Amino acid sequence: MRNLKTDYFEDLQLFKDGLQLFWSAVLLLLLFALPFFVKTYYLTIINLMAVNVVVALGLNLLVGNTGQISLGHAGFVAIGAYTTVLLLKAGVPFIFALTASGLVTGLFGVLLGIPSLKLEGPYLAIATLAFGLAVTTVIGRMDFLGGRMGMNVPKISLGWTGLKYDQSLYYVIIIITILAVIATRNLLKSRIGRAFQAIRDSDIAASAIGINLTKYKLYSFGISAFFAGIAGSLWALYLGFINPTLFSFILSINFLVIIVLGGLGSITGSVMGAIVLTYLNLQLEDVVEIPILGDALLRFSELFMTATGVSNVSWFLTGFILILVVLFEPLGLYGLWLRTKIYWKRWPF
Repeated sequence: MRNLKTDYFEDLQLFKDGLQLFWSAVLLLLLFALPFFVKTYYLTIINLMAVNVVVALGLNLLVGNTGQISLGHAGFVAIGAYTTVLLLKAGVPFIFALTASGLVTGLFGVLLGIPSLKLEGPYLAIATLAFGLAVTTVIGRMDFLGGRMGMNVPKISLGWTGLKYDQSLYYVIIIITILAVIATRNLLKSRIGRAFQAIRDSDIAASAIGINLTKYKLYSFGISAFFAGIAGSLWALYLGFINPTLFSFILSINFLVIIVLGGLGSITGSVMGAIVLTYLNLQLEDVVEIPILGDALLRFSELFMTATGVSNVSWFLTGFILILVVLFEPLGLYGLWLRTKIYWKRWPF
């Protein structure tokens, strides 16, 4: 009986018990201590993972929790990135540029959601895909956005004395990522989050019980785009240079793979998927240098394809991993985590 909830507000508590609070505090201490113990290279990897976590959280709200597909999320990231750069070049402080980027991108999300209200399935996927392709095409033709050549991103003044720029940037990205996780968790526990899940399960049933489908679908598109805009702003700072080719259709697919690999509709899955796939992508970039496997892949490519085809092996392996997840563990890495917890609770039986 101790695990039963007797009050609605128990479901809103950030920490269920003291043990969860303890390990959360340990994790936070570890994250904030990392810049003093790891090299800059590893900080940049963690930064990229954290940015992908923010995108995954927003995309999972749309796809995993509301049941609306998106194949053009890279377009929202691009809007957030370019908005931030333009505002920074105009002398706007970073915190205001970050907020404005999220709001502007969220507005574009709502605008995309309006014509998509009567679309579902493959038709909605094509509509969002067209949006993502249109964004990069339009940006590439605008000279004040740098055109195809791109734009340099101004370095921001973080005002934290005693820290290197890379360390300061790490803290900015990590803090925003933590806030995004908490905001997503609270949103899903609210009336809005429950409406999202009702629409995902059955929009007809949701409408029958009084849920305004139009309003909540637009909320979902807007909030998801807001997260993508925030991530785009952080990604611009992380890269230091942006151009339209960075925000390709492949990037949108990569975001979708992250949430499927991690687990649809799961905050933990979004975090795990972003961390694991980011690490895999970075490691598979130099797949040729992997002992034995690299030589075998190179010979296979020379015999049956071309030597340059080895660069696509990373996508082949990513797709293979995704197929295995869909076939054997539909809940993704989050499902494996649940199985592991259940096993150790019952151990040794």
